[in-house]
Amino acid sequence: MSTQMVPSLAKWAWLSIAAAVVTIALKSSAYLLTGSVGLLSDALESVVNLVAAVLALIALSIAARPADETHQYGHGKVEYFSAGAEGLMILIAALLIVVSAVERLFNPQPLEELGVGLAITLVATAINGVVGFLVLRAGRQHRSITLVADGKHLLTDVWTSVGVVVGVGLVALTGWLPLDSLVAIGVAINILWTGFSLMRHSMNGLMDHAMPNAEVESVRTALLGVSAGFPAGDVEFHAVQTREAGRERFVSMHVLVPGEWTVAQGHDLLEQVERAVDEAVLGAHVQTHIEPREDPRSYEDGGGGFAVNPLA
Repeated sequence: MSTQMVPSLAKWAWLSIAAAVVTIALKSSAYLLTGSVGLLSDALESVVNLVAAVLALIALSIAARPADETHQYGHGKVEYFSAGAEGLMILIAALLIVVSAVERLFNPQPLEELGVGLAITLVATAINGVVGFLVLRAGRQHRSITLVADGKHLLTDVWTSVGVVVGVGLVALTGWLPLDSLVAIGVAINILWTGFSLMRHSMNGLMDHAMPNAEVESVRTALLGVSAGFPAGDVEFHAVQTREAGRERFVSMHVLVPGEWTVAQGHDLLEQVERAVDEAVLGAHVQTHIEPREDPRSYEDGGGGFAVNPLA
């Protein structure tokens, strides 16, 4: 991955950091004005947003480093650590919210200045909504799990903030103070699920999860297209394996050809295969290994991948 991509991705992490700082200030002010544990839970989640955004910035900078002697496949997997750490922090924040909410549930306290507090929270929510949408869009465009995780977290914060505003607003209308604590617990349950989802996705990446199905099918179609340019049965593929590491995509395969082919013929074919896969999955790292079709040993090392045989 070229280091030239760092500024284009890092700016979104900086935007997320700026949004987190502003929303922490706004939501903390809303909590201090009202004394609402529901608004406190919302402010705590924004603190997590800030830490997560800083982690995202660090991860994106490391992921953009070129391959070296100790990391010969690049540094892309660091993005999974970032997403996993963000998920863990979300879980911790949710537990802190539950503790505060349960304590307030048994010891309810009157709320003050709810109108002003809710108005401030709505401003913070709007900021998170805009920034979350922009960061998520950038993450999907650049296939960055770090930015996708950060964007989803910000948008989750938007929905929890809306829930808090509705709940605390009902407290103001009904005067039923325990509802404030129940709203906070509901927020905690919601962000617990978000944290769990991020950690699960992070584990998938660290375990060399295959590329998404749509991209795998694009690879399959590209290989069939290459085979179609040769006499039926002359060229086929097996042990086709894929994996993703952050923004990076890796594809490896064995290419079976007639044993009488020359080295030059085989080399030309592999160049064609690698170009076709690279066009199907932009920027994919492609590794090929050529084998004679007539040798039974060529079929003994499937390695868990899939085969592409135009005659099948």
